[in-house]
Amino acid sequence: MKKNPMRAAVLTSLKNIELQNVEIPILKDNEVLIKIKAVGLCGSDVHYYEHGKIGNYVVEKPIILGHEASGDIVEVGKNVRGLQKGQRVSIEPGATCGECTYCKEGRYNLCPSVEFLATPPYDGVFCEYAVMREDLVFPIPDSMSYETAALVEPFSVGVHAISRGELKAGETVIILGMGPIGLVTAAAAKAAGAKMIIGVDLETSRLEVAKSMGATHIINLREEDLEEKVKEYTNGIGADLAIETAGSPKAVQGTILSVRRGGRVAIVGLSPQDEVPVSISQIIDKEIDVKGVFRYHHTYPRAIEMLSGDKINIEKMITDKYPLDEAAKAFEKAIHDKTNTLKIMIYPGISS
Repeated sequence: MKKNPMRAAVLTSLKNIELQNVEIPILKDNEVLIKIKAVGLCGSDVHYYEHGKIGNYVVEKPIILGHEASGDIVEVGKNVRGLQKGQRVSIEPGATCGECTYCKEGRYNLCPSVEFLATPPYDGVFCEYAVMREDLVFPIPDSMSYETAALVEPFSVGVHAISRGELKAGETVIILGMGPIGLVTAAAAKAAGAKMIIGVDLETSRLEVAKSMGATHIINLREEDLEEKVKEYTNGIGADLAIETAGSPKAVQGTILSVRRGGRVAIVGLSPQDEVPVSISQIIDKEIDVKGVFRYHHTYPRAIEMLSGDKINIEKMITDKYPLDEAAKAFEKAIHDKTNTLKIMIYPGISS
């Protein structure tokens, strides 16, 4: 099979994606070959498409983007024992070394040698087939759609965020930014038993989706004052946990403003500027714990279990669907229609 061509959406230069025939990757003994069924379009994919880099990760040669994926196992390596042909699976996109200090202490998301799909120089999965190491492939129940299985990846970010924020059942959490990561974080907080979940955004459409995915209260920053509404909702106390998912300096500042004395802050969104001014006096006076959140670790089994029931319908944030040969249109839609676009799904096995 490796000699046969497959279709792939290849970023050849800034804002230029071409549908090409490329070779199916060679299967190693500890890997499985997966026919890709659904791939979510992530903000990082759009950033590489539009700007060619994210921080130190620079696109220097043609690359296949996409890392939120699901599919069917069609071939297994001879040393694979835990998986079999025909299984429907969700894919964890980061292959870590397993030997560094971070991997050995369980925080493999910090591995400096990680090979992450669609992060230069590694290709992603906007293509018909992909090979993945056995330990990065997770079977899904028959009742789970390929779309939900693909969204296990961003949902894992939300699961990790509430874990880093030490969210406890019965607590109040405020989430600043109701884009896809904010929405899945709200869903994860709901599943974890949060009593009050406050969703904050500038767009009414996103706040409406937030209410259907776990938010019990919303704040529209175009019409309402953040500090006043938080005080109103929490009887003047503030949230136990504030999570920033917008990648906005104002949202980072809003977490400090919104959280109660002795509360916690988790910062997920990556701001376009490296340095964001925050009130150190408030952090000290309130004795706030501030934590960063980078991807996730050990989340997939739990995330799949959380999404297997009927309590969370993560597909509510899917706004658009495109076949692989219209991947370029999908990227342009994400860039030029942010108001109406949340999560775009791309299907490598479907043609227009």
